[in-house]
Amino acid sequence: MNDQPRPSYTSLAWLERLVSLPEEYLDEVGFYLELLEEHAGLTSGEMLHLGCGAGAHDVTFKQRFRITGVDIAQEMLDIARERNPEATYLLGDMRDLALGRTFDVVAIPDSIDYMATPADLARALATARAHLTPGGVLLITAKVAEEFRDNNFVYTGAKDDVAVTIFENNHVLRDTPDAYEATIVYLIRRGDQLETHVDVQRLGIFSEAKWLALFEQAGFSVQHFPLLGIYEPFILGEGEYPMRVYIARAGEASVG
Repeated sequence: MNDQPRPSYTSLAWLERLVSLPEEYLDEVGFYLELLEEHAGLTSGEMLHLGCGAGAHDVTFKQRFRITGVDIAQEMLDIARERNPEATYLLGDMRDLALGRTFDVVAIPDSIDYMATPADLARALATARAHLTPGGVLLITAKVAEEFRDNNFVYTGAKDDVAVTIFENNHVLRDTPDAYEATIVYLIRRGDQLETHVDVQRLGIFSEAKWLALFEQAGFSVQHFPLLGIYEPFILGEGEYPMRVYIARAGEASVG
């Protein structure tokens, strides 16, 4: 994992207000809430959201749960607090967080890729386990190496005289196990003036077997469900972006 927040989440965090609107997450978060109710019997309680970013997911999560969000980028937390003033937001790293309390749900719906090595992923799972009540549930949205493909995406947004176009290229690193590269190009127009930024990130992508082994090591039993169609509207050309939602219950050592 990158130890410091990337420009996408610091100097360019303000773009979240243009291209990452909470209403765009309604269907996605609604699916998570259905899974938590159907497979874990959870319709309310305390949720710890790790890697919460600018709080777009939490606008819907908070309809059911009391939210504590954690992120390594203060600029993203500032936006999250604006969007969700009733939630609690804290600066922290999911690899070594220790809040001294437990939650009914730990959710990582959008940031587990920043665990760039199996060791980092194991630490994040251990953090989640330590913050769950007995029988509590961890929800993770992840990509699996066997299903992952190179893709290109485009996102756009505008407000007042500012318009932004963001291109993202995801590329599997053939010579680097467990890794892919995301290159993000920002085109920001203020009237007729154009500024550009590039942010290159190395992220983790793990096999199904490695995921299951790490869940078992952390003391979880786990089910997984397909998440389809969330990013397809933003893909350039033909392509798919299959993802999985893991529902992992704490307190059992077997994986099934």
